[in-house]
Amino acid sequence: MAVGVLDVGCFSAHLVVVERDLTHPLLSHKVRLRLDRELDSAGAVTAAGVESLCTAVRAARKKAGDVPFLPFATSSVRDSSNAQEVMRKVARRTGVDLKVLSGKEEARYSYTAARHWFGWSAGPMVVLDVGGGTVELAAGFAAEPEFALSLPLGARTLTRAGLTVEDMRAEVHDRLSAAFPRGESARAVGCSKVFEQLARLAGARSGTYAARQLRLKDLEKWIPRLAKLSVRERAALPGISRHRAQQSLAGAVVAEGLMKVSGHDVVDISPWSTKEGLLLELVERSRGRRESAA
Repeated sequence: MAVGVLDVGCFSAHLVVVERDLTHPLLSHKVRLRLDRELDSAGAVTAAGVESLCTAVRAARKKAGDVPFLPFATSSVRDSSNAQEVMRKVARRTGVDLKVLSGKEEARYSYTAARHWFGWSAGPMVVLDVGGGTVELAAGFAAEPEFALSLPLGARTLTRAGLTVEDMRAEVHDRLSAAFPRGESARAVGCSKVFEQLARLAGARSGTYAARQLRLKDLEKWIPRLAKLSVRERAALPGISRHRAQQSLAGAVVAEGLMKVSGHDVVDISPWSTKEGLLLELVERSRGRRESAA
């Protein structure tokens, strides 16, 4: 039985349908969104933003056909000041009820995804996920994390705050130090577009299956360079996509803070994150139903 997930984020709505193997999806359909441009000064999604959400959800529903899919929205919708109104409008206009995951749930699913990507031999892991609105952190030794945390320190959040690099560093360090235990003995894994793009910027190979790492010493060299560049100049750099260029500096500062506070000089990159963690859970549920029916 095929199952799917619709990941509605700030920059895209991404529908992925799988049967058993996540590395070979039956369908991967992405519609571009720019919800970062559709948040007003009060943090509410504008009417134009709601319309773009409805268009993207309708397209995903049409593509999915008869395949059941779980639609969830990340912090761009979840943390907006009119989140409930937005989800009611999307449901009324599209027939799809968007779900929202808590930050801790996102952290747990990211951990599950990273654990499956690297395998059970990877040992204890600390998983770092930098999103637009929030950062998610999880750590553990087994299938489920022993620790999960979400904080409003995402790349978009800090960019909109208009802080200097040093102010961002202080904010990130203070908030993380008060909440996150150090984990020098654990394997550090970065599982977000921010970590992927920073690793590429620092010279890592591109490609989903390429073994990639981000080193703190390289990141520390790039932060002052990014600070001096315009948004257009950042977008021309390897690994920095045009729509993420504006918040790339804040993303780099948050990633640096996560590595320092968690006590890691090197982070391994996982291409799987929350969406894949959800898919893994749905595949397991589907397998359980088939076995029960047999």
